[in-house]
Amino acid sequence: MARDPHPHSPIPARPEPPGPPNAGMPAEAPLLSVHAAVVFLAAVIIGLVMGGLMFLHDKSVPAAVATGLVTAGGSIPVLHKLIG
Repeated sequence: MARDPHPHSPIPARPEPPGPPNAGMPAEAPLLSVHAAVVFLAAVIIGLVMGGLMFLHDKSVPAAVATGLVTAGGSIPVLHKLIG
């Protein structure tokens, strides 16, 4: 049996270029947390559903928009407590 004259691993012919100093780390904090995004998305969906139902009932766009906005705004605190 012949022994390997170089017991260590060989040096790669082309070394890897160094990455940026903060590779893998976000440069800034996100604008919204995941919790806030889920709460707002659920509120928008609830507002759209309620506005759509109001439009189907009254055939009035202003009433549907007002209902959707009030419902979405009123559901945000409730969803914040429930999803928390």
